Amino acid sequence: MLASQRAAFLREGPPTAAVRRDRIDRLLAMVLDNIDDYVAAMSRDFGTRSRTGTLFTEIVGMLAGFEHTRAHVARWMRPERVNTTSRLYGVRTEIRPTPLGVVGIIGPWNFPVQLVVVPAASAFAAGNRVMIKMSEITAHTAELTRKLAARYFDPTELAVVTGGPEVGAAFTELPLDHLFFTGSTAVGRLVQRAAAANLVPVTLELGGKNPVVVAPDADLEHAVERIARARMVNGGQVCVCPDYVFVPDDRLERFVEMLSARLRAMFPAIAADPDYTASVDAANYARVTALIEDAWAHGARVEALAPDGENLPDPVARKIAPTLILDATDEMRIAHEEVFGPVLLLRSYSRLAEVIDHLNSRPAPLVAYWFGPEGPDFRAFVDGTRSGGVARNEFAIHMFAEDAPFGGVGHSGMGAYHGKTGFDTFSHARTVSGTDLPFAITGIAAPPFGPRTAKAIDLALRAARWRTRRRVRGRLPGDSAAT
Repeated sequence: MLASQRAAFLREGPPTAAVRRDRIDRLLAMVLDNIDDYVAAMSRDFGTRSRTGTLFTEIVGMLAGFEHTRAHVARWMRPERVNTTSRLYGVRTEIRPTPLGVVGIIGPWNFPVQLVVVPAASAFAAGNRVMIKMSEITAHTAELTRKLAARYFDPTELAVVTGGPEVGAAFTELPLDHLFFTGSTAVGRLVQRAAAANLVPVTLELGGKNPVVVAPDADLEHAVERIARARMVNGGQVCVCPDYVFVPDDRLERFVEMLSARLRAMFPAIAADPDYTASVDAANYARVTALIEDAWAHGARVEALAPDGENLPDPVARKIAPTLILDATDEMRIAHEEVFGPVLLLRSYSRLAEVIDHLNSRPAPLVAYWFGPEGPDFRAFVDGTRSGGVARNEFAIHMFAEDAPFGGVGHSGMGAYHGKTGFDTFSHARTVSGTDLPFAITGIAAPPFGPRTAKAIDLALRAARWRTRRRVRGRLPGDSAAT
């Protein structure tokens, strides 16, 4: 597959804007023409997953981004003239965004459609061919995508690969021109290590424990409503879901009371609720329940909000009731591991500095949330912490702007995409310079060197030294403050 795609790319050269838009359109049509099949496939993969939830999170949420990309691709392709002093000497320079070649995309299971077609659209916009490795955990969705891709695309444009971990490992070892991965931090390390053998550049969209800070002057009812809903999107199986919440000391118990009541009202029944997303498989169910049990065994206060008469968690249906955990300590696994389930940690704080110190002692999350006004405390929080993005008073609102970059930092990711950033990620900024001068500008760099050359170099260095000394006067070792 890789050889045929690369041969086609080299043979046909960079595609026109019309060809790029056509590929983006066919990619979107592949999904929209087969919505019912995709909903059915994901329902089979998850066991229980809401049709409305699937349509909103997987499909509706990506439409604006597709339209934005196809509308701007021609402008993004244009070379950029560089205005430098070299133009005075007859040198013209431009930066041309050029396709990389063949882009590999490894998708996750939590949003198995959106999180492969959105980066694929960016790769198409940049003029590349695309190979996708679907997650084996959502096998029905993977197989459907493989079959549909063959109907909507020539395999030299788009190829979809299915299979287990051994296929995934082989995929990461290919000499691709770029590798894009969405998944866990642990697997991301393996992906980067394998890609490094071929010097393949990578974009890693990972996860992390996303914090929420409820400000002392926050509207508590507003915060409770939105945090409760945010935690339960896709059963909590979202990389940007809130993982733990900092609440002021004097408001914690009231917050817990309100949050418990809100979650119970949202889900008066769970076992028979088709909108309540199950854990995707037995392994993830077991991992989440083990985190809860470990916290309880180490002395945490655990509040499982199961409806009356329902025996949850249920290993057959793989459903876990919304669960609140308080008094967590660092010896508990859940204090460090991303939950990816309907579980929320609650912590109290007395000063914002405590929260900032706590976050800075841990790996940077994918997103940090703040509930409260945009005042000095919020600015101190933004300036004093690291995260892939920041969202205030709403879940994942930092992803709404079509042309804003989305990505992590440190353990939560490397690189970004969406909009122009996605186009740039899958392009090479190629510098093209030229001159028609009748003499060589840089010929003086080759010997033999005459006295004029030596004198010119000495004068240039003396001028540079004089300028620099003026800028740093009084700030270097040995300088007096009065100098």
